[in-house]
Amino acid sequence: MLQDTVWLISVILIAAIAAVFLWIAAGAGQKADAEAVQRRAYRLRAGWFWLLVAVIAAATATTLRALPYPDRTPPAVSRVVVRATGAQWAWTIEGPDLVVGKPVEFQVTSTDVNHGFGIYNPALEMVAQTQAMPGYLNRLQLTFTAPGAYHILCLEYCGLVHHQMMTDLVVKPD
Repeated sequence: MLQDTVWLISVILIAAIAAVFLWIAAGAGQKADAEAVQRRAYRLRAGWFWLLVAVIAAATATTLRALPYPDRTPPAVSRVVVRATGAQWAWTIEGPDLVVGKPVEFQVTSTDVNHGFGIYNPALEMVAQTQAMPGYLNRLQLTFTAPGAYHILCLEYCGLVHHQMMTDLVVKPD
């Protein structure tokens, strides 16, 4: 809902900017007194500035109300907790076996530098991702919908052996 509203506002603003460019291009060949054009341009610039301030303030107020994002998992559902720690150049994954349909909370951190924690399905399509940062715990909630070997890849260049920073998770059928 919020994304649809933001998309609509973006399309309207893009159309307005395009209209202004077309209006300026249409009048570019006309001759006019320089001082009159300058006064008019300053008035237009001030109006556009205040319109932009109002739009940004409204967008900020609208989007900040949605933070922090609510936990959409029903409280009665228990989650499996998996700790994932990135360190140059390996992942340490600690937790129980994963089962299709059971909610999982990945608690992701790093011991050294930033890493990107990307989960790919067996067809190598990205399922979810978050950042692994030293001194910070990111929580990624996911419910696997199909069994198989899921791949964990680092998405953030972390040094010379970054391309080998990968491991697998096995998700078993229900």
